Amino acid sequence: MTTYLLSVGSPDLIGSAARGAVITAFFVFIGLCLLWVFTLATQDDDPERLYVAGRSLPPVFNGVAMAGEQITVVILVSLPGAIALFGYDGVSTAVDSALALGVFLLLASRIRATRRYTLGELFALRAEGPGTRIAGAVVTLCIAVPLLMVQLRAGGITAALLIGMPTETAQVVCTVLMGFLITCFAGVADLRGTSFIQVAKVPIALATLAALTLLALRLFDWSPESLLSAAMDKSMSPDDYLSPGLWAHTADFGPLGTISDHIVVILGTAMMPHLLLRVSASRDASAARRSLSVAVGLTGLFYLLLITAGVAAAAVVGSGQIGVVDVKGQGAPILLASEVLPHHSTGRIVVIVLVACVAFLAVLTAVASVTFAAAVSVARDLFGQKGRTRIGIGEPAVMRLSVVTLCAVSLLLATALYRYPIEFLLAFSLSLAATCVFPALVYSFLWTGFDRRGLLWLVYGGLSLCALLTLASPAVSGTKYALLPDQDFNLIPLHTPGLISVPAAFLLGWLGSATRPWEGTPRTRRTALREGRSQ
Repeated sequence: MTTYLLSVGSPDLIGSAARGAVITAFFVFIGLCLLWVFTLATQDDDPERLYVAGRSLPPVFNGVAMAGEQITVVILVSLPGAIALFGYDGVSTAVDSALALGVFLLLASRIRATRRYTLGELFALRAEGPGTRIAGAVVTLCIAVPLLMVQLRAGGITAALLIGMPTETAQVVCTVLMGFLITCFAGVADLRGTSFIQVAKVPIALATLAALTLLALRLFDWSPESLLSAAMDKSMSPDDYLSPGLWAHTADFGPLGTISDHIVVILGTAMMPHLLLRVSASRDASAARRSLSVAVGLTGLFYLLLITAGVAAAAVVGSGQIGVVDVKGQGAPILLASEVLPHHSTGRIVVIVLVACVAFLAVLTAVASVTFAAAVSVARDLFGQKGRTRIGIGEPAVMRLSVVTLCAVSLLLATALYRYPIEFLLAFSLSLAATCVFPALVYSFLWTGFDRRGLLWLVYGGLSLCALLTLASPAVSGTKYALLPDQDFNLIPLHTPGLISVPAAFLLGWLGSATRPWEGTPRTRRTALREGRSQ
C-alpha cells in the first residue's frame, strides 16, 4: 500500500462542470461534521471517562466503532487501486487486513481483564517500573508518528483530487488545512466523542461502496462474471491478473517475501495502540469479545465491498487510465465514482460527493484515534505521576498538549517531506507493531517467566532490528519507487522485515528472561568459592 500520488500531469478527475457543486457540497459536509464534533467535546477531567469512556460503551456500539477504526483513508484509496492494478496481490492484502481483527480477538478479553489500556501499562504486567512504561511510550510514538504522516498526506492529496485540483500546490494546501481541522477535533475529543463519529462513518462508507459496486454491475447487465472478465481484459497483464506476482515487490524474494508481508499486515494491523483503548472501553471481558465479533463481521463486509470496488474500477475505468493518474492506483475510487454515471448527470455529482465525504471522515477519525492513543500513552507512561507533578499540570492537560504537539509535528514532517515517496513508513509502523507489541503481549499473558530484562531486550531489540532492516530494504533504496531511487544500499530483498524481526523479537524476549544477567555470573562464582572454602 502507498500514499504517494503522482501530482505532475495528473488529469482533472472531476471536470469543470461538476467542480463547483462538488466543492460546495464537500465544504458544507465538513462544516456540519466540525459542528457536530464540537458538540461532542468534553470538559471531563476524570482520566478513565476521558480515555476509555468510563468503560461503559455497549457491545454493539463499541463493535461498530471498532470496525470504523479499520476504515482509514489509506485503506480506502489504496486497496481498490492495488486490486485494480495488481489483481490477486491486491486482494491478498485486503484479506490479510480483514484477518487482523480475528487475531486481535484472541487477546482482546485478556487485555480487557487487566483493566490497563496503554502499552506501558500492559508491558508492566510482568515488570513494574518506569523503564517498562517508557518502553511502551517509545514504541507507541514510533508507531504513531509515521502513521500520522501517511494519513495526513493521503487525506490532503485525496481531498485535492476530489475537488478537481490535482496540482502539487493544491495538494500541499489541502494537507495543511486538513491537518489543522483534524488537530482542532483531536484536541477537544475524547473516546466517547470519537466513537460517535466512527459509528456514523461505518454505514456511510458501506453504503457508498455498495452504491459504486451496484452502479458498476449495472453497466455489465448485473453479471459478476462479465465484470471480472472486463477487469482482466482491461488490466495491464490479462493473463496474470488472477495470479500472484503481478505486484512488483512480491517477486523479489519469492514466497518468503510474500510470507513476510502477510505477517506484517496481519499482526501489525491487529496490534495498533488505538485498538487497546477501544477494547478497554468495553464493560467487561465478555462485552469485549462481543464487540470484536460485531467488528469482525462489519470489517469483513467492508473489505468484501472494497475488493469488489477494486475489480469494478479495473473493469469500468481500466488499469491503463488508473495508472496515468497514479502508478500505484490511488485514484481508482475517484475515477470509478466519476465514470459509473453520465458526466452531466446529477447522480454523478452525488456519488463523487459521497466518496469525498467518506474520505474526509476516514482521515478525520483515523488521525484522531492514532493521535489520541499516542497522547494518552505520553500522559500516563512517559510523564507519569512524578513527571506531571514536576511540570505542574494535570494528566488531562498533558494529554491535550500532547495531541496538539503530535499533530503539529506530524503535519510539519509530512509537508517538509512532500516531494519524497514516504509510503514505506506505513509498512514500518505495521512492522513495529507486529515485532514489538505482539510478542510482548503473548509472553506477558502466557509465560510467567517473562521479566523486565526480557521485555526490554524484546522491545528495544525489535525496534532497532525493524529500523535497520527497513533502511537496508528495497523500500528505501535501489528501486524505482524507493525513498532514494538513485542510491542502492539495500542488502535484504524484503520490503517488510516481519519474516526476520518477529521471530527475532520472540527469541530476544526468551533470551533476556531465561538467561542469567552477565554481570551476576562472577559474583555468583565468588560466593560459591567462599562457601566451598569455609566448609
